[in-house]
Amino acid sequence: MPVAAKRHRGRNIALIVAALVILGVVLWRWHPWGGPSGARATAGASSGRAGRGGAGGLANMPQPVHVATARQGEMPVVLTALGTVTPLANVTVLPQLSGTLQDVFFKEGQMVKKGDVLAQIDPRPYQISLDNAQGTLARDEALLQTARLDLKRYQTLLAQDSIASQQVDTQASLVKQYEGTVKSDKANIDTFKLDLVYARITAPVSGRVGLRQVDPGNYVTPSLTNGIVVITQLQPISVIFTTSEDNLQQIIQQTQTGAKLSVTAYDRSNTTSLEGGSLETLDNQIDTTTGTVKLRAIFQNDKNLLFPNQFVNTRLLVDTIKDAVIVPTPAVLNGSMGPFVYVVKPDNTVTVRAVKVGPVDGERTSIKSGLQVGERVVIDGSDRLKEGAKITIPADKPRGASGARGASGAAAASGASAAHGHHRKHAAQASE
Repeated sequence: MPVAAKRHRGRNIALIVAALVILGVVLWRWHPWGGPSGARATAGASSGRAGRGGAGGLANMPQPVHVATARQGEMPVVLTALGTVTPLANVTVLPQLSGTLQDVFFKEGQMVKKGDVLAQIDPRPYQISLDNAQGTLARDEALLQTARLDLKRYQTLLAQDSIASQQVDTQASLVKQYEGTVKSDKANIDTFKLDLVYARITAPVSGRVGLRQVDPGNYVTPSLTNGIVVITQLQPISVIFTTSEDNLQQIIQQTQTGAKLSVTAYDRSNTTSLEGGSLETLDNQIDTTTGTVKLRAIFQNDKNLLFPNQFVNTRLLVDTIKDAVIVPTPAVLNGSMGPFVYVVKPDNTVTVRAVKVGPVDGERTSIKSGLQVGERVVIDGSDRLKEGAKITIPADKPRGASGARGASGAAAASGASAAHGHHRKHAAQASE
């Protein structure tokens, strides 16, 4: 048993030594520590050096930009402000007499015209009062007629010296009394007729009715808090907005000449035009707390796009500048010296030009001074520019040349790829 154990241990040792020898030969044959990893490290160092050289070269390379030409045209002077849609009439319909509400003839949200019947109060008590007043008038008119006949007789007898003059004077006073009573009776009749008119409630203005506040069958009085319904006039409708007191003189100069200033209402996002109108009037005093003045613009609102108490953006066209120098708004930049532009010179370099900016209309900006019509300015790609920087304008390059360059570049790339493949194949054969 000891001899067999020693033999088994000897075989194991021999196998281990043989495996180590084979592993050493394999490692010596392929030496992975000096192969691809080292090549990759060397390539990385080379690419780093190339990257640093490329960065330096990129800084000196012409920068691609987009340009636009300064043009001459009309520039509108527009004042923008936030406004509130305000109806010209907002009426709470209240009953003018007390009674039971019999019928309601409108539907909630309905458009009504002035004079349309809205509701009916029970007219019977007022009809009875009218009939009573008419009866009283008939009686008093009969008494007046009798008194006048008696007065005429007394005057005849007085002329014959048959009665005393005192009796004639008393009868004349009685006639005056009955005349006053008849006038009072007629006034009572007119009052009860008016009550019958008030019992039939009509729309005082044209507009849209709101939600019904009282249902039929309720007893209503003139002191009703919320009324029966609220009518809001929608056509036409107004927008009240404010502007700075600095713009007041310019607006007044235009309105005093009789000109109607155009006003356009936009939605909350200030992108969609809702309605066009005109400036109607302005307030008679400036708000000292804000330094602004209120203005009212009128809109016909045919499509009902403007709704009461809606917030809108207003644009008031005050004036139009003729023959203004206009450039795209992105061309104007702001720096320590104020507004400036990059002007493109004939040698494809740029120069910094300070300008004085005029009115701005969205994507267009007018230049008061500092730029001439026909000069080209940079509108995109100006973040890497400085005084005297070189530029390239891709839009000016013909397609044929760029296509040829693209084809030659593709051919060069394919040639480089083929050479790289051949090099790899040769390296594999050498290793074998």
